[in-house]
Amino acid sequence: MKRLRNILAITLAAGLTSCGVYTKYERSSEALAGLDSLYRADLRPDTAQTLASLSWEELFADPHLQALIRRGLEANTDLQVARLQVEEAQATLRQSKLAYLPSANLTPEGTLSSFDGKKPQQTYSLGASVSWEIDLFGKLTNAKREVRAALLASDAYRQAVQTQVVATVADSYYALLMLDEQISITRRMVESWEEYVHALEALLRAGQADRATVNQARASKLAAESSLETLVQQLVEQENALCAFLGETPRVVERGSMEGQSFPDTLRVGVPLDLLARRPDVRQAEAELMEAFYATNGARSAFYPSITLSGSAGWTNSGGTAITNPGAWLLSAVGSLVQPLFNKGENIANLKIAKARQEEALLHFRQELLDAGNEVNDALAQWQSARRRIQCCPNKKLTFGLN
Repeated sequence: MKRLRNILAITLAAGLTSCGVYTKYERSSEALAGLDSLYRADLRPDTAQTLASLSWEELFADPHLQALIRRGLEANTDLQVARLQVEEAQATLRQSKLAYLPSANLTPEGTLSSFDGKKPQQTYSLGASVSWEIDLFGKLTNAKREVRAALLASDAYRQAVQTQVVATVADSYYALLMLDEQISITRRMVESWEEYVHALEALLRAGQADRATVNQARASKLAAESSLETLVQQLVEQENALCAFLGETPRVVERGSMEGQSFPDTLRVGVPLDLLARRPDVRQAEAELMEAFYATNGARSAFYPSITLSGSAGWTNSGGTAITNPGAWLLSAVGSLVQPLFNKGENIANLKIAKARQEEALLHFRQELLDAGNEVNDALAQWQSARRRIQCCPNKKLTFGLN
């Protein structure tokens, strides 16, 4: 008999696994079909440390920029909202784990009744009840796994927002450095035009230059001065935009110089899927696919029965029609099994909806990989182009490398 029970248990477990109720998510070959070569042919993969392995402190060594990034990570509203969403997901996960435990309730009750003016009768009951749902068909397990996947997606979203904050602050900072350089060059240009105009005016007075040449030089000087004013205006607007992003009032942003910037000497490409798997947007898309996968498993488990064990115990003086004092113990235990037979098509519809959403999540994950690979290709192409331009400059002061 014991052997028969073991065989039945093994058969039941195998059946539940084969129908997908307890199946765990694994990254399928279908999701990655045709995505093994996300880089262009002229970008050579490397298994060494990649750009994705560097922290933003290592990538951006300027202390002024690091201080701005830290303020942005502390004050940015979107990032704070993302952190709160992670806390919500963590609380939901704790709740789903506690669903495995029995629920207990204390139910004290007292009654005072009188009929036809007779002496009131007092009845009381000091009871407690316990209910426990047995997770035999994976309903609670899939709900917990789905919530855990939602937590992974929320955390990946938080990291994506954090990455965006770092990138935005860095981009704004380098834009300020670029404007500083452009203003410095334009000011020297204005000074040169002033000297040139003065020289031409002296030559004009000496009869060695014509007025048209002088007027053309003056026009060029005015154009340079106008360009300088435009650059100064852009600088102020860029500072104001950065301060607003940091949640601060407009002010002059303390910064270094373009010549003082330093970057890692060598940036390696890395294996495509290994590099892209570190991107938070890609991890968020896969976590959403995982969440949809377990939602489909949960929809399947709805076709199987729910088994609940419940019991109650209490001290009462009301035993049906008789009232006794003192009271006595009252115990009860109930086991129930609910098997859905006809639910107006809701379970079938929920399963179809879950499968469709899983397919949507799979397509979104594949497209996220393609978009991420495209962004990496564009960024690496820009890096290579910038490196070649710097190498062509005989007085270059920054050296970049890409293997």
